[in-house]
Amino acid sequence: MPLSFNSSVFSFPSFHWIGGLTTHFSLVLACILILTSGSTQANALPKLTAEERSQLAAQIANEGNGFEDRFDAEVWLLDMSQRIQRRVKDNKKRLLILKTVHREAKRHNLQPELVLAVIETESNFDSWALSVANARGLMQVMGFWKKEIGSEGDSLFDIETNIRYGTTILKHYLDREKGDLVRALARYNGSLGKRKYPEKVMRKWDRNWR
Repeated sequence: MPLSFNSSVFSFPSFHWIGGLTTHFSLVLACILILTSGSTQANALPKLTAEERSQLAAQIANEGNGFEDRFDAEVWLLDMSQRIQRRVKDNKKRLLILKTVHREAKRHNLQPELVLAVIETESNFDSWALSVANARGLMQVMGFWKKEIGSEGDSLFDIETNIRYGTTILKHYLDREKGDLVRALARYNGSLGKRKYPEKVMRKWDRNWR
């Protein structure tokens, strides 16, 4: 169930548009490496054709802006920032996560709130999360994806890189399953044929992000 926005109890720095959406936030760096077990086998080893690999690699390299105008940006960012403030204390980091989620989700025709539900399920918004299966970052991306569709030099602990990979992978599986979200989420988790993970994501999506 979504949390409501109450401006009387929540303050958020104002947005300024100078060549795009930028902000004035204080920089507080607090990065702690925590071992977690988000997915048992996140985004399991793919069987990609050469054409699929080429298309996904091009998507990884592409960037854009998912917001149509300033008002939409401020409303969405303020609302979602309130919802993850407890998990991500730093204002600058929180805004970076949200802007990247919105941009990459829109680029892949995914609902940003679904991506937030996946992140909550995978890492609970810990950008340094490392699972026992060696899945990394916010969306718990496995390292083999760098060789398949990206670059060996990519850091999966980098917020923008991780979300770009994660949304590209999720979209790939959604297309592969012809829009079947349950099966796409199960593939992302490496648990195709089981409903536990997809249902967990969708419960969080419905309860926390709609």
